[in-house]
Amino acid sequence: MQFGVNNSNQLSTVLGFDSERIAIKNDSSIVKTKCQKVEDEEKRAKDNLCPDLLGEDDEMTYTDSSTFLKGTQSANPHNDYCQHFVDTGQRPQNFIRDVGLNDRFEEYPKLKELIRLKDELISRTATPPMYLKCDLRKYDLNQLQSKFDVILIDPPLEEYQRTNGVNNVEFWPWEDVMKLKIEDVAAPRSFIFLWCGSSEGLDLGRQCLRKWGFRRCEDICWIKTNVHRKDSKHTKNLESKAIFQRTKEHCLMGIKGTVRRSTDGDFIHANIDIDLIITEEFDYGSLQKPDEIYHIIEHFCLGRRRLNVFGRDDIIRPGWLSIGPALTNSNFNANTYSNYFSDQNGHLTGCIERIETLRPKSPPPKANKQTKSSSVIRPSGHYLRKSQRP
Repeated sequence: MQFGVNNSNQLSTVLGFDSERIAIKNDSSIVKTKCQKVEDEEKRAKDNLCPDLLGEDDEMTYTDSSTFLKGTQSANPHNDYCQHFVDTGQRPQNFIRDVGLNDRFEEYPKLKELIRLKDELISRTATPPMYLKCDLRKYDLNQLQSKFDVILIDPPLEEYQRTNGVNNVEFWPWEDVMKLKIEDVAAPRSFIFLWCGSSEGLDLGRQCLRKWGFRRCEDICWIKTNVHRKDSKHTKNLESKAIFQRTKEHCLMGIKGTVRRSTDGDFIHANIDIDLIITEEFDYGSLQKPDEIYHIIEHFCLGRRRLNVFGRDDIIRPGWLSIGPALTNSNFNANTYSNYFSDQNGHLTGCIERIETLRPKSPPPKANKQTKSSSVIRPSGHYLRKSQRP
């Protein structure tokens, strides 16, 4: 040949077309690769069709969520607790660590000692358990002849029939709950804790607090786990008319009067507990609430006059007066109960030096930054700022 080459490849090199030939060859490979990918995707799409769209011979059974995982960069994607719930029925909150009272303070020895000392003091100063079977719609709470530092209310709401399958009690509408004369037995400086479910009760519960003369200052949330469930793959506690199934309940906390964290250490100890309760949900059809709510109340408020409205036999507790129609017996005597607090400051548990040393306290005020304000305390340590008029 004129160019002194023996084949077409050498000719392309001499003419400068070598790079173009390589590009064309690569483009052909890319096209083939894309075609292969399209064929693979079509095959996977066919394999993942809903069983209802396949023939009897092609029916598939999904055993995990791997078919539906998208965007993962490896065969071991990051934890997806929501998808794990879909696959197994295990709720995401099941995997929160150190939620039990016995485990929570293992890494905090001073707080653990504080809790132990507080529990011992509460046990020593608790009054014998008292209870009164009565119809709360007709009973005059003034007959108790006492004012209470802490009031816990757990009404049998209609919501519990929808969500927990409760059907063996008389349910109370919120209108009747609001008619209770709680304001007649609340001390001038007192706290209230109202279980209100997880739906309409959040707003109606706030209305009750306002009607009774309390200001809402905290929302304690009970997160329900199902680690030890013994029934089907998913819990029975499902609300048929709800799109999303609730796995929590709320306990609204209200305050009456003015309580300052910095000056009222004889009545409250803040920052000891948190405003979350994470425990296993109770059996289907149960009205039971976690005992931890009592620990939160007793650790926070040092008042000994404690009233449990809508009490039941299974929650009769030392240091508390329980009243309600679900009780099977009565041992309440107004004079005997009042005598428990006849001494000066007898309505308070008091405190010991070691507890005072260990408990969290407000930082001392700075001399150059004193403000005219008061702190409304929450058990979790947060507080609302209430301005004072000059």
